[in-house]
Amino acid sequence: MTTTAGRTGRRRRLRREAWGFAVGSVLFALGAIPFYAEWAGAVGVGVTFFAGSIFFTAAGFIQLSLSGRRPPRTGTNPADRADWWAAAIQFAGTLFFNVSTFVALLAAIADPTRLGAGWRPDAWGSLAFLVSSALAVVATKDRGELWDTDARTWHGTWLNLLGSIAFGVSAIGAYVVPETGTLVSMFWANLGTLIGALCFLVAALLSRRAIDADPDAAAGPASAPTAG
Repeated sequence: MTTTAGRTGRRRRLRREAWGFAVGSVLFALGAIPFYAEWAGAVGVGVTFFAGSIFFTAAGFIQLSLSGRRPPRTGTNPADRADWWAAAIQFAGTLFFNVSTFVALLAAIADPTRLGAGWRPDAWGSLAFLVSSALAVVATKDRGELWDTDARTWHGTWLNLLGSIAFGVSAIGAYVVPETGTLVSMFWANLGTLIGALCFLVAALLSRRAIDADPDAAAGPASAPTAG
């Protein structure tokens, strides 16, 4: 049985997860705004995106650690299996974003005019987020079967799916065409990042509100099964 102290600690980690995604989303959205980019410069924007990716990774790690802790095994129900893999793949995606934003930051320091630095891990990170969000939607379909029925909500999973699609559009727009040396679309690279970040921000804030409004529900059942 989960103790009161354990449930309180879990609520605290859920809040940290929500705030991690929220702060990371704000930084990604900020970095995608042209006026901010002009003010901060290439290096400042690089620092902003890299810092945002760190918050995403911290939140993703908390989410994965709360998803039953162990990988699915024989007998794991489909909802729990999808939930665990959604968290694991999203965490991997945040690591790709760590790499892509760090490479872009180093490139900006070396040459502020360079385009496309870190694009490959950025594309992989966007793909991971898209797959993760789709799996989260699948997990939410049988929400009552989850290890924690409040681990996924419809508004959160669909907002994250929309945000992941937008991040994917951004990655396509940010590809540098070898023949021309220009981006496919600077407009969509920025707009996709902005929309994606805002979707994740709203999902994180709604999640935080749900945790604060119903702490017992957010803490999960007194004896919740693991994903394994």
